[in-house]
Amino acid sequence: MLAAGAGHAFDFKTVGAAPAILYDAPSTKGGKLFIAPRGMPLEVVLSYGEWVKVRDVSGDLAWTEAKALSARRNVVVRSANLKVRASADEAAAPVFIADKGLLLEVTEGAVAGWVKVRHKDGSAGYVKSADVWGI
Repeated sequence: MLAAGAGHAFDFKTVGAAPAILYDAPSTKGGKLFIAPRGMPLEVVLSYGEWVKVRDVSGDLAWTEAKALSARRNVVVRSANLKVRASADEAAAPVFIADKGLLLEVTEGAVAGWVKVRHKDGSAGYVKSADVWGI
C-alpha cells in the first residue's frame, strides 16, 4: 500500500487565457466561491466528467470546468525575496529577486530539486522546487 502512494505525482494545471470561476459543486448552478486569475496554478484533486476539483495555493478546495484550465505550468513563489539563480546551484549568482505570491512560468520541469522558471518580463533562472508551489 505504501509503495503505491509513494509513486503518486501531483497533477497541476494553470488557469487558461480567461479567469476561472471556482464553485462549491461541479455545476454552474453551484455557489460561486471566487475567481481564479489567469495563469494561477491549481492542483487537480479529482476529475468528474467535464469538471475538476482543484486545490489552490492556500489549500482551499473548489470545482471548476476542465476547459478553463491549461496544461501550461506556472508556479507561485512561497517566500519573500526568493533568489532566482543563474543555474541550479545554491552558490550561483541571482538573476532576479521574486516576491512572495509572484507567478512564474515553468520552462523546464524539476530536476534534482530545482526548476527553471521565467518571469513575465522574460528574465529566467532556477529556483528550488521547495520554494515554489505548483510542482
